This record gives sequence, C-alpha cells and structure tokens, in this order.
Amino acid sequence: MADDMPIEDYLAQGGVLTNPSNVPPRYRAELMKLMASFVDSSLAGAAGFADIINNGPGIKERIAAARIVLEKTDNADKVLSIMGDFGADTARYATHHPWTARLERDADIGTTRTEQDMRLAVFNYPLAGWSDAVVMNLLMGRAVTVQLSDLARVSYQPLAEAFRAIQPVEQRHAELAEEGVAKLMETETGATLQASVDYWFPRVAASFGAAESAKFEALNAIGLRRENNAALKSRWTADTTARLEKLGLRAP
Repeated sequence: MADDMPIEDYLAQGGVLTNPSNVPPRYRAELMKLMASFVDSSLAGAAGFADIINNGPGIKERIAAARIVLEKTDNADKVLSIMGDFGADTARYATHHPWTARLERDADIGTTRTEQDMRLAVFNYPLAGWSDAVVMNLLMGRAVTVQLSDLARVSYQPLAEAFRAIQPVEQRHAELAEEGVAKLMETETGATLQASVDYWFPRVAASFGAAESAKFEALNAIGLRRENNAALKSRWTADTTARLEKLGLRAP
C-alpha cells in the first residue's frame, strides 16, 4: 500500500490487511462481529449435535457425529485464535456462553440474535432426535458451504486463510449429512424426514439475512463481504433443492 493512500481506498481496490496493528477501528469492529458470529455458531452447533451422538442408530453413525462435533469445535478454535490476536479472552470465551441453550421448538425469532451470544438464529432451535439432526445438518451444511465461499475471500488475510482451511472440513460434513439422509430414507418414512425439511428449511434460509441489506455496501467496500445476501441465498436454494429432490424430498 502506498504511504499516501487512505486505507479505505486500499481496501476498496482489493487490498488485504495482515495483522491487528494496521487495522482501523471501524474495520476492527466489523471484523470482530464477523468472527464472533462464526465462532458462536460453530460452538453452539457443535454443542447441540453433541447431545444427539448417542441417538445414532449404529457405531459408524455415532463416530461420524462425534467427528463432526470435534471438527466444528476445532473450526471455531481456528477463528477464535485470531480473535485472540485482537485481545479477546479466548480461554474465558469458550466457556462463558451457554452453548447448549435452546428456545422452544415452536419459537419463531426470524433472524434475531439473542443477548447471550452472536450465534445465527438457526442455532437457537432444538434438534428433535437423530433424523431431525441429520436433516438439519444437511441443510445447514450446504448453507455453510455457500457462506464460506464468501468468507474465504475476506480482506483480513489470516482470517481468509483460516476459512480456506475450514472449507473442505465443512464440505465433508455436508456430504456426510447427505449420505445420512439417503440412508435414513431406507428406514424412515418420507413424511418424517419431509417434516424436518419443512421445519429447518426456512430457518436455515433466514441465516443468509435480509435480501436487501444496507450494511452490505459498507462491508463490501472494506472487503469483508463479496457477494450479497440474495445471491448467496439463491445459490443455496438452487443447490439444496436439487439435492433434496434426488433424495426423494422437496424444498417447502
């Protein structure tokens, strides 16, 4: 970056930042929110899935579920360590929030975050057994895959590198969930699995945020967003709808 170039112009032209010392205050605030949302969602998601492990119908399913919990927690740690570079108390952070806390199943909070943490709203809803958890993991796994395609291009280079390392791990989680749903279709009634799709699909869709976000332009200008909410959600909807149809299910 040229010495006389404002950092906002540098970022608007596709520049990247590499350490906390050259990060301006507004950028830092938005970067911390982005990281907190990912960490909180990962820890809350792992905590919820951990409670379902022993509901798995077989040893292989339980091993796969345990691996997902481990890897989601590790993904959170990768990003949390970067938050630590900015002064976050990483030791306290992982234990301070009630990651297993959930609302009632019939609650409807849209995209609202709770006061407890920065998890996406979808991670405030409880899982209703093994098959419901596998369906949720499929739908959310595809959403995370799409969202990471954007996050892996953020202008803070250490975080972009962390997200690129996380991408194949989350991709595999989505694949395992898809395999799990296919296997469940052999033993569960289609109506049972469809009910879970109908429940989780709109809640996962809401995780992309409002189609028209006034904040997007500001984040895009500093390289913390590349694609808008509507584009990401459209890609997820098309991909997930096609995958559900192959499994004999349908998007609501």
